[in-house]
Amino acid sequence: MTDKPIRVGFIGLNPDIQWAAKAHIPALKSLPDDFVVVGVANTTLASAKNAAEAFGLPHAFENAQALVNSPEIDLVVVTVKVPHHRELVAAALNAGKHVYCEWPLGNGLAEARELADLAQTKGVVAAVGTQMRVAPEVEHLRQLIADGYVG
Repeated sequence: MTDKPIRVGFIGLNPDIQWAAKAHIPALKSLPDDFVVVGVANTTLASAKNAAEAFGLPHAFENAQALVNSPEIDLVVVTVKVPHHRELVAAALNAGKHVYCEWPLGNGLAEARELADLAQTKGVVAAVGTQMRVAPEVEHLRQLIADGYVG
């Protein structure tokens, strides 16, 4: 670990909904020596500005490409719908950024392998989160199955 925290940029961060606002932001803010969230890019600049203001972030980017190209970002967190993962993760990896992507990395095994290979080629890390494993609705269903109510 370096002396400076890893500067994180989010693609897909909404203060009102989404896992990122309720889990990722608090987790990263609890580790200020290791991470600092510095920017966001959403589908519109207005949405990015809204999120940046809500979370006290210094940068609202016009689009995802501007975020991944920014020298202010070390790690890109992708928390958008799966059909957009390949394009956004590839852009970040091609810009030499590390990536944390909510599950799955790509839409299917072929895309996931392609992106994993790209990360290796670029010498960066592409990590995948599996947040649904601990989502309240999944935990409830797991308990219903364990109780023999369903399944």
